[in-house]
Amino acid sequence: MKNLLFVMLGGGAGSALRYLISQWLGKVGHFPLSTFLVNVLGSFAIGWLLTHFGNSQQALKLLLITGFCGGFTTFSTFSAENMQLVEDGQYSTFVLYALGSLVLGLAAAYLGASIPTRE
Repeated sequence: MKNLLFVMLGGGAGSALRYLISQWLGKVGHFPLSTFLVNVLGSFAIGWLLTHFGNSQQALKLLLITGFCGGFTTFSTFSAENMQLVEDGQYSTFVLYALGSLVLGLAAAYLGASIPTRE
């Protein structure tokens, strides 16, 4: 039950932050900038957190990785927005958004994982 509480608290905080960013940035033209930024930041955070917590500190992993990052990142929203861009005939924006999210998200996760740990 305690583990579920950690996931719920982290997920609520991550979802709230995602909402605040979407209210702050929104879209630039047809480009869903807030979702793009959240996916890149979330990828960086997951890369960093996985590297720094490894197999220890289960409660923090549940709170921050499963909960916060799970609530913060928006891959399902990303998928729906890409479908909408295609349906709207915004093919160049679709390609830029989809490939940019993939490439920068993977690069951000790698960058987060490459930060040396303090021991």
